Amino acid sequence: MAEVSAPVEVTVRFFAASRAAAGAESDLLSVRQGATIADVVSELRCRSDELARVLLRCSYLCDGVAVRNQAIELRSGQTLDVLPPFAGG
Repeated sequence: MAEVSAPVEVTVRFFAASRAAAGAESDLLSVRQGATIADVVSELRCRSDELARVLLRCSYLCDGVAVRNQAIELRSGQTLDVLPPFAGG
């Protein structure tokens, strides 16, 4: 019998325009073992056309570190911050 892996739970936090498009400050996602940041972003894009448009311009932090490679596998307990471009200063 094949061993079933427990899902990975990742907190996604939305800021500014991504928060408005998502309709929430954060979400707890359960994804499969081996899921990457790109997989999570793809899942989020499927939620709404507005969120998909916003995500095209966003950058991401994983546990406070800038994401340069979305192929990184996620682990349970990690936090992914969704950061749209900010104007002003």
